[in-house]
Amino acid sequence: MSAELLVLPIGPLRTNVALIGDTDRREAIVIDPAIPSLADLVARLAEREWRLILALVTHGHWDHTGELAALAEHVQQHEGRTLPIAVHERDRHRLEDPRPLAAPFPIPAVIPTRDLTEGDHIRAGEIDLAVLHTPGHTEGSISLHDAAAGVLYSGDTLFRGAWGRTDLPGGDAVAMLASLQRLAGLDPATRVIPGHGRETTIAAEHAWISSAGRIGHLGRLHE
Repeated sequence: MSAELLVLPIGPLRTNVALIGDTDRREAIVIDPAIPSLADLVARLAEREWRLILALVTHGHWDHTGELAALAEHVQQHEGRTLPIAVHERDRHRLEDPRPLAAPFPIPAVIPTRDLTEGDHIRAGEIDLAVLHTPGHTEGSISLHDAAAGVLYSGDTLFRGAWGRTDLPGGDAVAMLASLQRLAGLDPATRVIPGHGRETTIAAEHAWISSAGRIGHLGRLHE
């Protein structure tokens, strides 16, 4: 597969900004562009002569969406086109009317151009990301599964040895447990790129997710 993945820990919460490029067609997708990733993303795109064709977010919290407006403005000014922006339909309001909790800087509003739902596919050349609706952290949280590459972008649903908070607006512990169990059913060799922290695999997380499922609840909360 002619794809390259760059994972850039960005901002005060070290959000994992993923830049995926099809090296043959020179098309790229960015996932969760956090502030301040604009300069880094522009430089990486220019170095590889990639054209950014889509920006998307795994959910609508400020630490995953903050650079969307700046990216869209950059593309408009330098390329004279609109940058498509995608989010699950149930988190759309968080982009249109951001109300960030404890953000250290303003988060500009943006208007998404595509509403994502369960089963959608996001494509750029040979890149094919399947949209998995994995609520729990927010109502519209998604994970993105690249089955061909064996990679899952899990947002703030699944971390290395942990899961996303469910005590914020839109959080739901029952939904989170169901989402984790769903992800645990993927190929054990699947590489997991979480919204924050070090990557992991489904195999490495399977045991504790299975234990939580047998107990029937999540016993503690994680950032």
